[in-house]
Amino acid sequence: MRQPNIGQALQLMSVLGNNTPWETLDATLLQKAIDDPKGTGEQFTAFLNNGCRLMVGAKLHIDRSRPFNPAEFIGPNWTIWRGPTNGNGLEGEEEQDARSLALAEVDLVGGISLDATLNAGETYITSEERIHRLVAKDAIKMDTKIFQTLWENQKMIPERLKEKTNGNTTYVFVDGTTLRSPGGNRCSLCFYWHADVREWCWDCRWLGRDRGVDRLSALLASSSLG
Repeated sequence: MRQPNIGQALQLMSVLGNNTPWETLDATLLQKAIDDPKGTGEQFTAFLNNGCRLMVGAKLHIDRSRPFNPAEFIGPNWTIWRGPTNGNGLEGEEEQDARSLALAEVDLVGGISLDATLNAGETYITSEERIHRLVAKDAIKMDTKIFQTLWENQKMIPERLKEKTNGNTTYVFVDGTTLRSPGGNRCSLCFYWHADVREWCWDCRWLGRDRGVDRLSALLASSSLG
């Protein structure tokens, strides 16, 4: 890759300044871009790297030849849960969503949705109950390899996942892979946009904890299966 020079950068600014129909734009949106210099710079860089084309219908490609490794990504002695929920998590089949694992790419525009699975009158349910309901409704739950690919390409994380829910930070749970902590607890990965430091963060949460309306599961569209 050839590094651009200052002359090219100034030329590009001139091209944008002279060829953008500023009178057709919303001043509020312009101010929003000005108030978020880091985010605006990241989005503009992604736009340039995409050949100055909008990322409409963008696809996230998943390298399934290298499965998600909890010990490498999270830390020593983390594994994928094996066997029944009431077992020790060390023996049996890995608890992963087979249809999610079958995906080699994900549509980032319309292929990811969020679901709280709360019934009328409920404010929260346990994480285990959430997963049980998702299985019952035949939902395709995002697996940790897809999350890892997003994490390694954070500019491709859909902007709408930054939005708050009822004024609170939205936590996006990756329930297509159940993890086993070093202490033997069943856990799921989750990620969220930290508005104060303006960066993405991730965490592992015990499945015995409650989830409310701002703790949402990432689901994949069935059309992604082709």
